[in-house]
Amino acid sequence: MNSPAPIRTNNLTKSFGNNIAVSGLTLNIPKGELYGLVGPDGAGKTTTMRMLATIMEPSSGEAWVAGHSVLTDGERIKEDIGYMSQRFGLYDDLTVMENILFYADLYEVPQRERPERIARLLGFSNLFPFQGRLAGKLSGGMKQKLGLACALIHTPEVLFLDEPTNGVDPVSRRDFWKILYDLLKEGVTILISTAYLDEAERCSRIGLMHKGRILIEGEPMQVRKSLGQPMIEVWADNGRASLERIRNMNGVVSASLYGDRLHIRHEPATRPQDILASIVQMGIVVKDHREILPSLEDVFISMVEK
Repeated sequence: MNSPAPIRTNNLTKSFGNNIAVSGLTLNIPKGELYGLVGPDGAGKTTTMRMLATIMEPSSGEAWVAGHSVLTDGERIKEDIGYMSQRFGLYDDLTVMENILFYADLYEVPQRERPERIARLLGFSNLFPFQGRLAGKLSGGMKQKLGLACALIHTPEVLFLDEPTNGVDPVSRRDFWKILYDLLKEGVTILISTAYLDEAERCSRIGLMHKGRILIEGEPMQVRKSLGQPMIEVWADNGRASLERIRNMNGVVSASLYGDRLHIRHEPATRPQDILASIVQMGIVVKDHREILPSLEDVFISMVEK
């Protein structure tokens, strides 16, 4: 018999007065999956994480983490998870090594197991050369990697990461994701929240979240194909001025602007060349175009509009 998924929720809900932050959330995240909660600030991602990490009680519904109920087994859950909040509690006046040892004490990691675990964490986070440096003197990306090392010192079964790469440079973001992929190979289950749609593409599955609800869930490519309508990307000099007119053209379902590029979703029966001809007739200078698969941002915008 298969063991239950390490992260499960059933109609999980959290209200603050009249404000519903998370509404009827149902998730099933199997072992070894990297699941992304994707959405803007205020979508309910952090509140979801806090309920699953048993920092915050749900208003209704239920959730199970590592086989334990968040309603009745909060202390047991904390032994099996790593949780890295947006402002992870590093101590700036302690060194890299001292921070790791502090968390080893906090999680009561046996002394005999510490040398091997710490060496491994310093190795895959590339923090070996910096173990004597004060945490306050680290770059943003290195602080995030140290935070992750501290969250992993007790070898958790489930890892919660709340927007861990927010404000981090692209190179450090790439290094951070490499570490996450290494953890997946070891069977760790990871729930990550992010507002970066390019990062969402790296997840095994994603849930696009808006106003406390999951609008759509699936593998990133599956989600991108979900609109079921073709799209063209058009490079244009003055597309912004004519955006509303393009949206009202026959056969056009929606149009959005990305810098100097227009993403135009159209009815399957409408030919791209007919749309392009109409755009040129408006006096818009078209530099180039191509047929594309909708991006996650296109899907998100479309679902929010619905």
